[in-house]
Amino acid sequence: MTIHDILADIHALEAELMDFERKFGIRSETFYAAYMSGEEPDNDNWMLDFGEWASVYRTWLARQADYRGEILRVQRNSPSITGLVRESA
Repeated sequence: MTIHDILADIHALEAELMDFERKFGIRSETFYAAYMSGEEPDNDNWMLDFGEWASVYRTWLARQADYRGEILRVQRNSPSITGLVRESA
């Protein structure tokens, strides 16, 4: 994946995360920490949402790591930001 592909994924995932955050009224990082510690929703109807939210957040974390790794790889060859910036078409 290119930097721009990864960034597009990050933005799409962030839109999904924002939908969950608006629905449940907490930030994803707060939700994920509670979810990973074993907390379950009071409402059984939220079980699928919580599972999906956790999955989207994990993917977002992975894409963030992918992005940082790709930026480091590119910057080894050219430490300037000029090599990273692309004009919009």
